[in-house]
Amino acid sequence: MSPAASLSYPRRVDLARTPTPLQYLPRASAAWGKGLRLWVKRDDLTGNLLSGNKVRKLEFILAHALETGCDTLVTCGGLQSNHCRATAFVAAQAGLKAHLVLRGERPARAEGNYFLDLLAGAEVDIHLPKRYTRELPALLEQVRADYAARGHKALVIPTGGSDGLGLWGYIAAAEELAGDLQAAGIERAHLVCASGSGGTQAGLTLGAALHHLPLTVWGVNVCDDEQYFVDKVAADVADWRQRYPSQPEAEVTARVLDGYVGSGYGQAGPEIFTLIRDLARMEGLVLDPVYTGKAFYGLLRELEQGRFADCRDIVFVHTGGIFGLLAQTDSCL
Repeated sequence: MSPAASLSYPRRVDLARTPTPLQYLPRASAAWGKGLRLWVKRDDLTGNLLSGNKVRKLEFILAHALETGCDTLVTCGGLQSNHCRATAFVAAQAGLKAHLVLRGERPARAEGNYFLDLLAGAEVDIHLPKRYTRELPALLEQVRADYAARGHKALVIPTGGSDGLGLWGYIAAAEELAGDLQAAGIERAHLVCASGSGGTQAGLTLGAALHHLPLTVWGVNVCDDEQYFVDKVAADVADWRQRYPSQPEAEVTARVLDGYVGSGYGQAGPEIFTLIRDLARMEGLVLDPVYTGKAFYGLLRELEQGRFADCRDIVFVHTGGIFGLLAQTDSCL
């Protein structure tokens, strides 16, 4: 029996619109591909306000919350966090409470994902970056304890839903990719995704190994550095193995394309906004400045340097983020 056949998935709640399409980019391939074919896995199409990669993870996280009797979802991220916005709407769909601990400064006007957090009815705490970074575990525990004191049971979800439970979302996506590759006639490819909390990269890397996919998985880090994500992928996979010891073994190697963080997390230079505009006009595909814009830019720079020359095909995983772009519209036009 192959490892893929012996996988036993935990319970999930159907939230995402899957399978998402694998789309060929003919004009981008002609302009930038240097003889290679560029494809995009359209995980920005996982479903309206839940669009993006986060909802795949939340299918398994919500199921766990319901199974363990939780009535509140607590999570954290930046002011324009896609994960926090998705969690707020998942909670609303399931009839649960959502409480978000956000990093940043309270804006004069609610825009983008922050506006949607409030629209979904989430309780929101905003902390200045220094305090958030220094005290996050304590801040989350205080929120959980406050709910417990009022008779509620809260599940604290880590940044990005990235842990051994959330990994199932992209282990399942890797199984979906197996069919995509076969249908497209792709025999071997490099796969590139943005890596911010590490869970999508970890799930795809582990999933590709479990399902024996002919893919070399790369994460383009949008914060921190290469070693951080090498360690984070290893930690998430180790957490998965500890939680699910009866699952098959698979060798996992984290690969990171470093050097495209720019000025920092959530800060994009003019070259990123130029790429976002050019790709929108070239292919009708919209990236965001925090994750996918930097990741696609890194893919193109690495392609120029010959990184992917051993394959005919490159698959880019579009993880969503359009609502964050709407908070920075002036930079694109």
